Amino acid sequence: MRFILLLLIITITDSYSQKLIVEIKNSNINTAALYSLSGEKNELADTLRFDNSGKCRYTFPNKLAGFYRLKIENNKQLDFIYDDEDIEITADANNLAGSLEVRKSESNRLYYAFLKLNKAYKEKSELLNLIIARFPKDDEYYQITGRRLNEIQKEYLEFVNVTSQQNPKSFIARYIKSAQLPVIDQSIPVNAQLNYLKAISLNNVDFDDTDLKNSDVFANKSIEYLIYFRNPQLTKDQLEKEFTAAVDTILSKAKVNPLVYQHLTEYLVDGFRKFGFDKIIDYILDNYVIKDDVCLDSELELSIDRRIKQARLFKIGNEIPLFSLPDVSGNQVKLNTIKADKILLIFYSSKCPHCGELLPEIKKYYEKQKSTTKVIAVSMDENKEDWLNFIKINNLTDWVNLCDLNGWNSPVVEYYYIYATPTMFLLDKDLKIIGKDYK
Repeated sequence: MRFILLLLIITITDSYSQKLIVEIKNSNINTAALYSLSGEKNELADTLRFDNSGKCRYTFPNKLAGFYRLKIENNKQLDFIYDDEDIEITADANNLAGSLEVRKSESNRLYYAFLKLNKAYKEKSELLNLIIARFPKDDEYYQITGRRLNEIQKEYLEFVNVTSQQNPKSFIARYIKSAQLPVIDQSIPVNAQLNYLKAISLNNVDFDDTDLKNSDVFANKSIEYLIYFRNPQLTKDQLEKEFTAAVDTILSKAKVNPLVYQHLTEYLVDGFRKFGFDKIIDYILDNYVIKDDVCLDSELELSIDRRIKQARLFKIGNEIPLFSLPDVSGNQVKLNTIKADKILLIFYSSKCPHCGELLPEIKKYYEKQKSTTKVIAVSMDENKEDWLNFIKINNLTDWVNLCDLNGWNSPVVEYYYIYATPTMFLLDKDLKIIGKDYK
């Protein structure tokens, strides 16, 4: 009897497994990678297989509710939400975003409707607010514009608070509630609106909802909030003080949930690391990570450790450590055999988007400095073909190109405490550091 009952439970459970059907038209796609998303991170969840008609049928095996991304041919991607319901999506490979149709899944219909509404509301409200700010209050057009803005705000809030909340416990309902844009009360003077946004923009974010880690909401709301503290007229030191105040607000709110707190701490540290805000990173480490014993992602923790050691050992005026690496022909090249008035030493990866943008710009500068400067480009690639293709595509053949194909595990990368790409050191003829930078 117990066996029959157990079998019945298993059968019933299996019958409710959620299905995903994706159809990509005008494509010869065979497989696609399925990733789960968390902030700006994505983790491979599975590989999906398509039949000859461009259809894929997939069963979610106990997946967490949240955002997923399907990466298909030519770096095209399709985002959707898994919210404990069957999903059926179709799109044309030639225009994924523009042709996307949700045939089944109310959560995904709401998600895409929300994205469209958010974009429209932001554009229209910003334009109308600009008109209101510049027109005299006794002008008829001022009154008309005010009424139109009020209508747009009501439409937006109707979707956020009513239309999307028919099933308030669903992932999409909770996501929209937290992800909604702030609505500015028209009675607030223009010169007071920035402080108003600083005061209310995080009020609707549910920092105690662990599931929302599996989305972009905490990352997006953090960026939105930090932007309110940005001022192009401030120096970097002044800007760091402003951002530090914003960080305190964000992390203080996140402390309500240890997992969300960890998630946001990692996100902020990694974000400020990429933009070189060392003082803010130190502040977060001292006042949150160390103080509250926050466990960071192992890769991020290693990166921070390397950042600290590099800052201590690779100071302006210090002589750079020597190394020897193979060039494109496999010949070992020693650093101290490269002679020039100045040497630009770059650590990069062909897979790094910033490197792909920056190195061609450096190439243009190098063309004007060839007589006095040499560039040593150390690739952190693991695939030789990727490395050589990058050199060829970007016309870097007149640089000293080196790589041992060990990636982040290269002894030189570890010896130099490289923690981000690209990392650059400008050296004088005696191999002393006269400048350094990282992105």
